[in-house]
Amino acid sequence: MGGVLLGFAIVLVLVAVGFVAGWLLPGEAHAMQRGISPLVYYITNPALMFLLMSDADLGAVLRTYTPIALITAAATGLLYAAVAGGLLRRPAGPVAAGAMASSYVNAGNIGVPIALYAVGSAAPVVSVLIAQLLVIAPVYLAVFAWCRHRADRAADRAGGAGGAGGAGGAGRAGGAGGAGEATGGNRGLGATLGRSLANPVTVATALGLLAATFSVDLPAVLAQPVEMLGNASVPLLLLLFGLSLRGQRPMGRQARAEVVLGTALKALVMPALAWAVGRFLFGLDGIELLGVVLMAALPTAQNVFLFAGHFRLATTSVRDVTLLSMVLALPVSLLVTVLLG
Repeated sequence: MGGVLLGFAIVLVLVAVGFVAGWLLPGEAHAMQRGISPLVYYITNPALMFLLMSDADLGAVLRTYTPIALITAAATGLLYAAVAGGLLRRPAGPVAAGAMASSYVNAGNIGVPIALYAVGSAAPVVSVLIAQLLVIAPVYLAVFAWCRHRADRAADRAGGAGGAGGAGGAGRAGGAGGAGEATGGNRGLGATLGRSLANPVTVATALGLLAATFSVDLPAVLAQPVEMLGNASVPLLLLLFGLSLRGQRPMGRQARAEVVLGTALKALVMPALAWAVGRFLFGLDGIELLGVVLMAALPTAQNVFLFAGHFRLATTSVRDVTLLSMVLALPVSLLVTVLLG
């Protein structure tokens, strides 16, 4: 239980530092956010993922833990999409961001101390990272890119319609041009999807797994800088999240239903699904089942907020789900530890 408390305490302190910094330096808060976000996305987070993956024992995690993580995350995300998209009739972009927020856990920092101290093994957290970074994140990023591309195309069409002339010849020319634009748009979408699937975090994770598979050790002149950059990722990401909370009011009216739905799925439904999948499909019990359920009970990863902002999707509900799931994750994790530990 001490590992659970330690992991949450570290996260809350760093988020509080970012919040206080934004409160004391309101004129600098926006500049700090704009500077930290691309730094984490392109440099420090990939370095951290390479470090974690290069030390992984692949045989211990790919047989059982990783399939459980994939099944649980997919089921939770699909539940969110079915309710938010089917019943609440929300647009594709917010639905995609909310689905990721409800199913993408904070394994990179909270999960590491919890797995080591509460379970005694890094296998559960490494399996979640492999599932999220090599499968789940690329899928969501491709969907995010498609949503962003579709929104940009709709904006371009609206702008073109507003400025179009009424002459028939002009209309015919515009029709021919539209066909060309559609072809170019398809090429643009393909390039956007390619960039999303080849994002820095996924590439770094794949390289780390290759290093683990072939037992490749970087020379010290490279290993030390990569380790320094990776160690900077967690505090910077948590500071960025804390900065984003300044002046914000959780549970705004516009996204209240999505926030409640995403928080309930993340904090309650996902751990229950993990328990059911681990217990009845894979026959786990004892400390192994505890590790699976604790990983599913982790709060939403701040990376979801980073990814949604990078693709200019709705981030308000993502931020609120992240915050509320963090508040609920501690009592849920303690309850899971008491019941299964």
